[in-house]
Amino acid sequence: MNFDIKEFLTATMILFAIIDVIGNIPLILIIREKFKIIESEKASIISLIIMITFLFLGELILSLLGVGINEFAVAGSIIVLFIAFEMILGVKLFKDQNPKTASIIPIAFPLIAGPGTLTTLISIRSEYDKINIILAIIVNMILVYFVLKFSYKIERFLGEQGINILRKVFGIILLAIGIKLFTTNIKIIFS
Repeated sequence: MNFDIKEFLTATMILFAIIDVIGNIPLILIIREKFKIIESEKASIISLIIMITFLFLGELILSLLGVGINEFAVAGSIIVLFIAFEMILGVKLFKDQNPKTASIIPIAFPLIAGPGTLTTLISIRSEYDKINIILAIIVNMILVYFVLKFSYKIERFLGEQGINILRKVFGIILLAIGIKLFTTNIKIIFS
């Protein structure tokens, strides 16, 4: 395991963009209003556990299904591209938001550690050292914790326009990352 500041920062940005906790502030506020309280600590810790578990066991699950990491990374990059299009265009292609409980479902899963995040973890694992990804997950869960804890204040500070701008900027970054993941892994598959 080798720590690399560039890999760590890139993985942190990728996860920040895919989790899109800033863009999900309106949904978080609706959930908070409906359930009165969101346990920020519990949601963040459960998300952290889900992501780290999937980072290590995801490949084993894939091998049991007969799918290679590069094939999964290509599939994951396509999902990342769709999520980026959602963020940039402001459309919902595939997100079912029907909350029944608050902190674990839908906050920890699927809002934070959802299919896009888990797919991204496997995809970036093919390019980055695990220690850099784990540190990126931890940094993102700290950010998620603070966003969940102070969502009202963040919304007031950024305003609806600020949240929309951030969402589009991270959507473009995510689109570029999705294209890079796709081209890198497709070359490996066909070489």
